[in-house]
Amino acid sequence: MKIGLDIMGGDYAPKANVLGAIAAHELLSPTEHLVLIGDTAQIKPLLAENGFNPDHFEYVHTEEVIGMGEHPTKAIVQKPNSSISIGFSMLKEGTLDSFASAGNSGAMLVGAMFSVKSIPGIIRPCITTILPKLSGGLGLMLDVGANADCKPDTLVQFGVLGSLYAQHVMQIETPKVALLNIGEEEEKGDMLSLATYPLMKDTPLFNFVGNVEGRDLFNDKADVIVCDGFTGNVVLKLAESFYVLTLKRGLKDEFFDRFNYENYGGSPVLGVNAPVIIGHGISSPTAVKNMILQSRDMITTGLVGKIQAAFK
Repeated sequence: MKIGLDIMGGDYAPKANVLGAIAAHELLSPTEHLVLIGDTAQIKPLLAENGFNPDHFEYVHTEEVIGMGEHPTKAIVQKPNSSISIGFSMLKEGTLDSFASAGNSGAMLVGAMFSVKSIPGIIRPCITTILPKLSGGLGLMLDVGANADCKPDTLVQFGVLGSLYAQHVMQIETPKVALLNIGEEEEKGDMLSLATYPLMKDTPLFNFVGNVEGRDLFNDKADVIVCDGFTGNVVLKLAESFYVLTLKRGLKDEFFDRFNYENYGGSPVLGVNAPVIIGHGISSPTAVKNMILQSRDMITTGLVGKIQAAFK
């Protein structure tokens, strides 16, 4: 297994990525290898500082980086030797089994679409986030930013993607899938919600449990919550602020501690032909470590193959 990691992506690169890779190495089996893509002149000294044997990793050297503020499509085309572009090239060639980066999220989405491409039958790939549950479990919400505008059939596909991820990666046997709305009743909502509900209600592709409201995000009414990317991103940013607010107020609470993005790694891109994970721009070593383990889990569960089979 070859897990690709962009060492140059993120606000705290390369140090946070290298330290995260070191931490992840201790949890990987001998057959699970990390491939670090970036400037080896910066990587090797960091490994030496931490007394880590550089032979444990494989390396692909590049000094070119796609910056956080660069236009995603232009950067992917104009910087073929950037760490993100090289990662996707290797993923397309099959020399990597997955690729993860905490760099430019737009470039990661564009790179996935240009290289490994959407799974046939998928209208629009999407990105996901984890929802901590008050009961102690975890849920999933999608889309959280890849598609600001959606159509009803796209949301139905998000339900399929989320259900497969919850079932195979999160080990939820029969995931409950719900549509995020302004009321539980079938006749509530905007034009998109009203058109999507009957399609979800009639599909045999997942276990639809109806509408849920914003107050249901963290209870057990649903395991997978579907929404358009505009709504999902607003909810995601609000939820992320809970943890920051508790720290600023000096509050210690186990539930709100679970809103710390570091615990979950990154956001998987679902609907493309290989495992791709987008990390938070401010990813710490702990977040990078978990992003690598998340990549490993997507590979070992054969999630992409299961999604491909579902859309044949």
